[in-house]
Amino acid sequence: MSQFFTTPFNRDSTAAEVIDGVDLSGKRVVVTGATSGIGVETARALAASGAEVTLAVRRPEAGEKTAADLRKATGNDAIHVTRLDVSDLESVRAFTAIWEGPLHVLINNAGIMMPPKLERGMAGHEQQFATNYLGHFALSLGLHGALAEADGARLVSVSSSGHLFSPVVFGDIDFRFRPYDALAAYGQSKTAEVLLTVEAQRRWAGEGIMANALHPGAIATNLQRHTGGLRTPEPYRKTIEQGAATTVFLAASPLVEGVGGRYFEDVSQAPMVDARPTQLGVPGVARYALDPSNAERLWELASDIVR
Repeated sequence: MSQFFTTPFNRDSTAAEVIDGVDLSGKRVVVTGATSGIGVETARALAASGAEVTLAVRRPEAGEKTAADLRKATGNDAIHVTRLDVSDLESVRAFTAIWEGPLHVLINNAGIMMPPKLERGMAGHEQQFATNYLGHFALSLGLHGALAEADGARLVSVSSSGHLFSPVVFGDIDFRFRPYDALAAYGQSKTAEVLLTVEAQRRWAGEGIMANALHPGAIATNLQRHTGGLRTPEPYRKTIEQGAATTVFLAASPLVEGVGGRYFEDVSQAPMVDARPTQLGVPGVARYALDPSNAERLWELASDIVR
C-alpha cells in the first residue's frame, strides 16, 4: 500500500469542521439510512455545503420529515427522499433502476446491529450480512454506471471497529453449522463492508471512482437497540457531529482526492493490526479486512447472490 495517510483532523473534529470551505454545488449524493443518527448529520453537512442529497430510506414518511428539517436548517431545497430497503434486493433494484444521471458520492451508511436471534434476510442469508453488506454491494453495483459517469466519484462505506470481532468466515457465513453469535455476525458483516471498498477500488479506480471504508466511533444511536444501549465508557464516546466527521471527510474533502482502498477512523487512516487491541479506543484495522484475495473472493460470491 502507498504512503500512510494522515490529516490535520482528529477524533474531536466535527462534520462541519472537516468540510468547512468546501463547495459541493453541482454534486449529487446518496446517503442510505439517513433518518437517524450519523446518517442525518452526514446529510446535513453535505447539504449545507451545497450538494444535492438523496435520502435513501426504508420509511419514506420518516425521510420526508428529516428532509424538511434539513431543508430548513441548511437553506438547501435540493434534498430528496427515495424509498430504499437495503435488506430487500427488489427494493435495491427498484432504486437503481430509477436513478438517472451521474452520482458523485454514494454513502453506504444504513445498517443493523446484533439482533439477539438468528434471522435470515436476502436469499436466505444471515440478516446482518444481508443488510449491512449484500444490500450495499447490490446498490453499489447497480449504481456503478452513475458513479463512473461522475468522473471522480467517491464510494464510502460505514463499517465499524466491530469488524475486529470476526473475519468473513467463507465456510459458514450464514451460521448454518456454528452456533449463532450476534457479535461475530455483526463483525463479519462489517469486515465485508471494508472488503467491498477494497475490491471496488481495484476494479473501478480506473474509472475515477475512489472507495474507502471507515469506523465512525462510539456514538449513542438507535443502532444499539438490541444491545441495551451504548456500552462504551463515556470518555471514549463521540457526539453525532463528531461521529459523522470521518464519513463526511471521505465523501467531500479535497484532501483525500485520489486516495482509495483504505480504512479510516478519527478522520485519518487506521493502522493495520494483527490482533484485536486490548485497550479501548486504540485504532486499528484487521489485516484480513484489507486482504485483496478476501476482497475478490467475497465480490465473486456476492455477485452470484445478487445477479
